This record gives sequence, C-alpha cells and structure tokens, in this order.
Amino acid sequence: MHTGLFDAIDYAKDGKFSDHLSIPFSVDRSPYFHVKIPICRIHNGDGPRVLLMAGNHGDEYEGEICLARLIRRLAADSIRGALTILPFANHAAVMAARRRSPLDDGNLNRAFPGAANGTPTARLAFFLEHELFPQHDVVFDLHSGGTSMAHLPTGLIEEHGDPERHRRALALLRALRLPHGFVARNGADAPTSMAAAARAGAIGISGEFGGGGTVTPQTMALTAMAINNLLVATGLMATGPLPTAATASSTRLLQLSSYDQATYATRRGWFEPAVDIGAEVSAGDVAGWYHDFQRLDETEETLRFQVGGIVMSRRLHTDSEAGDCLVQVGRFLDA
Repeated sequence: MHTGLFDAIDYAKDGKFSDHLSIPFSVDRSPYFHVKIPICRIHNGDGPRVLLMAGNHGDEYEGEICLARLIRRLAADSIRGALTILPFANHAAVMAARRRSPLDDGNLNRAFPGAANGTPTARLAFFLEHELFPQHDVVFDLHSGGTSMAHLPTGLIEEHGDPERHRRALALLRALRLPHGFVARNGADAPTSMAAAARAGAIGISGEFGGGGTVTPQTMALTAMAINNLLVATGLMATGPLPTAATASSTRLLQLSSYDQATYATRRGWFEPAVDIGAEVSAGDVAGWYHDFQRLDETEETLRFQVGGIVMSRRLHTDSEAGDCLVQVGRFLDA
C-alpha cells in the first residue's frame, strides 16, 4: 500500500536497525525534500511486539529524552520479541519546539486516521494507524503537558467497548506503577493515537509525565520507571533498562469523561490559580481568580470547581484568552 511515506526497515528481520521514515514534501528551497523521522527497530525472535513513541507533540520532552537514551542502551539480545522506538514522531514539531508541525500546522494527536495523500502530518497518521500500529500488540505513546500546561504525572488509557481489551489495558496501566492513572472517554472514532491503536488491533496506553516545556528530575525518573515497568509487564524484557530513582506505587484511578471537569476562560484575562496540580478539591472550592488588567475598577472573578477530585493540570501562562483551559480535575474512579 502506498501511504506517501516509506522506509527501508525489514520488520521481520532479527537485529537492531536505525533508519528514518521518509515523507516526500516539496518545499520552495528543496523540490525533492523528504521529512525524515528517526525510527529504531530491535527484533529478537518470537515474543511480544511493543511500539514506544514520543514527540507526538513536539514540546513534550520526558518521553523524547528517555526513548533517545533507550535506543543507545539496547542491543538486540536485550529483548525477546520486537521493539519499535519512535522517539520524535512529529519530528518537525520537535525541532521547532512546537506542539504542532511547522510544515502544515498539524497536530498529530488529532490527525488520525490520517490520509495517504494528505499533508505530512496526515500521511504520518495514516502510516501509523494502517501500517505500523497493526504490527504491534502494545502501543505506548508518551506525552506531557507541553509548553503551556503543568500536568500531574499519570498513566492514561481510553475506554474500550470490548471488556477484555479494556481489562488488558487497565492491567498495563496499573503495571506502570505510577501514583495516578486516568481513563479517558473519547470514543472509538476519536482522532487520537490511543483510539487509532485500538482500531489497529493493539492495546493503546499513554501518559502525561510533566509539562511546561521542560523536564525535572522527578518527571524524568517517573517516565523512565513507567517505560521499564511496561517493558517488563509485556514480557519483552526481564528487567528495566533505564536508570531511575522513582519509587513504584499502587495506582489510584481517575476518570476524565465530561467537560465540567475543566474550567475554561470565556474572555481575555489573567489567571491566578488557587491550587496546584495534585491538590484534592471538592465541588465549589475556589479554583482561582480571573483578572482584567484593562478594567482596574472591576473586582477579579472568582472561579470555582464544578466537580470534586484531584487537580490534574493547570495553565502555566497567566495571560489567557477565551477558550483556554485554565484548570482540569480528574474524578476519582472509585468515588
């Protein structure tokens, strides 16, 4: 099948291979230009088939750094089965330190199932959903809050209509041994990588590991621990390969299923949060204050949480516009 994307990797061959996914994309300065996306394939006999990817959004760095390190550390005899590593999926966005691709303004995690004859982002999404994801049993897509959001480190799965598939995804979510995990309700037709993985027949698992367009020792340690634990839980490796100081814990499950769990700006203003990520709140508690620097005679607006739970994310940029998500709460799944 021609997807407008090609690579030279033989996915059935044993060994460790590094190459690029290539997307032809003519630009003014280079009519035969190819978008080059690094990919590593490690194969050693029969066993589980796992895809690790990061850089779905370019400004989310924990996964990108950990997967780049993992490529350097692993040899073919380190695993039993097949491991594909895509450390910078939206490579142009990574290089530009942007959430979306500078080539076509494409948001890869809103582009699935893609189009074989579309823009570079659409063609990449099409290749992933129709060719790469179906070759794997598990797809682990690592995220963080990006430049504008702080996010509580959490694992993530999306709800499945198939009870057995949901049970397996939930087991992997718990196997990450992160303090929190959440279950999102986006639907089978969602344009996300997790919905695409399900449509391709794989178990999709994801996570948000930090934010702010930076990394910290804590977020790096938690990301490395989650990768290690996933590789062990799938049976691909006996021990985790990445160094980490994180301590494993039992996972408290959250759910994200309705828009009333988020507080949005409805006009231009300046957001002052009352609580930070990780805080437990109740409906009616103060979420923050919204200021209008252009009308100093107006008292700041008090914002209140509509539901109780734990603060999962908050906006880092004080200056906000209508439509910006200011703060988001995860409901406790066992509540």
